[in-house]
Amino acid sequence: MSEPAEIVAADVSSDPALERRVRDTRRRGGLGRFALRRTLTGLGTLAFVLLFNFVLFQLLPGDPAARYRGVRDVSSEALAQIREELNAPIWEQFVNYVQDPLALDAVSTQYGEPVWDVIRDSFWPTVVLLGTATLVATLVGVWIGIKAGWNRGSRFDKASTGVTLLLYATPEFWLGLLLIMFFSTGIGPFPALFPSGTIKDAGIDTLSIEGIINIAYHTVLPATALALVYLADYSLIMRASMVDELGQDYLTTARAKGLMDYQIRRRHAVPNASLPTITLIFLNFGFVIGGAITVETVFSYPGLGLLTVEAIDAQDLPLLQALFLFASAAVIAFNIVADILIAVVDPRIRI
Repeated sequence: MSEPAEIVAADVSSDPALERRVRDTRRRGGLGRFALRRTLTGLGTLAFVLLFNFVLFQLLPGDPAARYRGVRDVSSEALAQIREELNAPIWEQFVNYVQDPLALDAVSTQYGEPVWDVIRDSFWPTVVLLGTATLVATLVGVWIGIKAGWNRGSRFDKASTGVTLLLYATPEFWLGLLLIMFFSTGIGPFPALFPSGTIKDAGIDTLSIEGIINIAYHTVLPATALALVYLADYSLIMRASMVDELGQDYLTTARAKGLMDYQIRRRHAVPNASLPTITLIFLNFGFVIGGAITVETVFSYPGLGLLTVEAIDAQDLPLLQALFLFASAAVIAFNIVADILIAVVDPRIRI
């Protein structure tokens, strides 16, 4: 999706100062410099997150080493070493943390396993759930937003806007409970069609065809709950962007050239109106890594969201620290990708 060359040229040529800046930016390798600048900014943000992650968990009350006493795989010698590390001066702990910010040797107090092994096991269910929901919501939501915005004031616009506003205001967990009540428990004319929790039945091989079908069967309800909320978000933003583009001069110019209505919408309006939606989509992909806490909890879906709730309940600080760092890094990374992609779509962003 990119703005047509003749439209960009028309916009730039109308402003000599802007034209000079575009020419200078292209001569300096605009996209590469922009990507490098955004990457360095993201790394700076990640450094702040690392510092905040260290300070936050240092301020929590209690004795973290005492929580390892109930873990069978942690020996008394290892417990003594952990206590010695936690009793070290704060500056020494910070130096050790900076040398190994991922804490690769940290052990979960709840599971007795390395925290990153625990996160790895919960990562793929979250990707399946939120990846599916985001894909469906993007395709349907963007289509609704384009159609409603281009035909502002039509029956479709009024109906779709009302429905999407209702979905946007609906809490995800409450929507999930309604789906369980109607399509899992069964009520009135609604039969019990789908399971209400977990990701698969016991004893199912996840790598087999039967296992894939079983996982998809268990994912329908939680993915639907998330997709409906995300769909409303994408639809409303895309509609607002389309409405903003309707009065732009370049659309009038395109009509004066004799282009058909659908050509103007597809070639000119949609690419320009898509920029805010692209940002939102990639940011949501960043949040995908963090998990959907409320929905995964309601459906007992074993992803990163449910793992976070369990870590909070068990006060598993090493696991919480790793989850916080993982989710923050994912959001920062996808934010950088979104900015660079928008700069590719719209060269004016690089200036």
